[in-house]
Amino acid sequence: MKHKDIKPCPELVPFIHSFWELKGGDNDGQWERNFPDGCPGLVINLGDNCITDNGSLTMEHRKTYVVGAMTSFKDSFINADTHLLGVCIKPAAFSNLYSYAPQVEIINSTIEFENTNAFDFEKIIKDPFIYLNRFFIDRIGNKNKPLQPVIEDIHRANGQLSIQEIARRNHTTVRQLERNFRIHIGLTPKEYSNIVRFQHALSVIKGSAGERSLSDIAFDCGFYDHSHLTSEIKKNTGLVPSQL
Repeated sequence: MKHKDIKPCPELVPFIHSFWELKGGDNDGQWERNFPDGCPGLVINLGDNCITDNGSLTMEHRKTYVVGAMTSFKDSFINADTHLLGVCIKPAAFSNLYSYAPQVEIINSTIEFENTNAFDFEKIIKDPFIYLNRFFIDRIGNKNKPLQPVIEDIHRANGQLSIQEIARRNHTTVRQLERNFRIHIGLTPKEYSNIVRFQHALSVIKGSAGERSLSDIAFDCGFYDHSHLTSEIKKNTGLVPSQL
């Protein structure tokens, strides 16, 4: 399997993390697991039909799909004829690019996009990343990102701020914060913070190369104890820490 990430052009950096391409290899025939990161995305299938969403959905050749933010892991089956091209959109930036349903309506889902919003298959296969940059530059509507300061607060604290503290820092109420998160991200502020905290713990575990105890990492990352951290990792990955 070959996977590559390409950064978007500077005009799109506030809205898009990356473009990516995945191609199956001759020896592939396996389930590939993605962990939640709080981001929505788009995928076009350039290869054979691809089974995703833990086996519940088949992405068809030439069609474009919108992928909602996840609250747990998602498996897709990759074989030699798999060829997917995707877009990782930054949290709360989907509405800057599309007039679509509130993000809470597509949480944990992969949904076929209507033709008016889908990628042009014939154009995208000629030069995918030039096409994607032009496509999204033309789509940028409102450049205002009202949740950006909140998201930055959550990331600076590695997901360890209480929702009450986040609301206080951003001069809003918990209720209004939760409403805006469900519209623009699909997750509650607590769910999003937990994902940020999980991702931080995951990077610490990988970076420690087994030299730090799980209890030590749990304490630093804002978990009650190593059992709490283990439970959160299993929820998000389907694995215990020793399997990562």
